[in-house]
Amino acid sequence: MRTYEDINEYLADFPPETREKLKAIRNVIRRSAPEAVEAISYGMPTFRLNGKNMIHFAAFAHHIGLYATPDGHAEFESELSNYKRGKGSVQFPLDQPLPLDLIRRITAYRAHQLRKGE
Repeated sequence: MRTYEDINEYLADFPPETREKLKAIRNVIRRSAPEAVEAISYGMPTFRLNGKNMIHFAAFAHHIGLYATPDGHAEFESELSNYKRGKGSVQFPLDQPLPLDLIRRITAYRAHQLRKGE
């Protein structure tokens, strides 16, 4: 697995169409939790809040994965039901529009949890 110094370096590794989707997710997260700090964790773009990982995202051949911990996904289970999911992950197909409002709400939820110390 390649290692990245920062999110910009990670984004540069992808074709323009995928890069634009990744940038859109990054911007939604930034706006939803402006005090969060960008990092690379587990080889993925990550936003940290209060010293803890808040949310990760990553691009793959056919989808973008969003990782907001099991709590972050459980809260939005019905809205995520149309997507392939794991315990703390969801896959958004690259050939479909991103649910940016849903990503915004998931991020806001996770930020709220971490601000409260959960």
